[in-house]
Amino acid sequence: MAKAKKKTSRKVQARRKSKVKTHSKARAKQKFTVSYHREEDFDQGLRTYSAYRDLGLAPATGGMVQAHVIRMTKPFSAGEVAIPHYHDVEFQMVYVLKGWFKSEFEGQGAHTFHAGACWIQPPRIKHTVRGYSDDCELLEIVLPAEFKTVTLAK
Repeated sequence: MAKAKKKTSRKVQARRKSKVKTHSKARAKQKFTVSYHREEDFDQGLRTYSAYRDLGLAPATGGMVQAHVIRMTKPFSAGEVAIPHYHDVEFQMVYVLKGWFKSEFEGQGAHTFHAGACWIQPPRIKHTVRGYSDDCELLEIVLPAEFKTVTLAK
């Protein structure tokens, strides 16, 4: 009985090892990277009402992942900000670092997220920013690093 368990265990281990090797070959080798907070690293990004601080994950992951801190730089103005759109991504996660952020999602309604809240936006989910605090900062992680944002009619 003990021998049968060992054989099964070895087979399972062999399968796991082969899957790991195959999976690892498909992805670019990742590099160690560090990003320290520096105010001068915030640049104009995707939106005119916010500044982005790239965390350097795209080059470190061969374009697999992008991560940045988004800081709101202008008071909320529905005419400028509340534009329906979606992102052509595989994965998108947002975490509120400071303040609050309100967004409306297709099929999910409007949600207000406060510091410490986190959400995942499924690929291509249509959404619209509905408001944010003046001190709002978000952490966003997206796969892949390069993606398209599609603006929709209001």
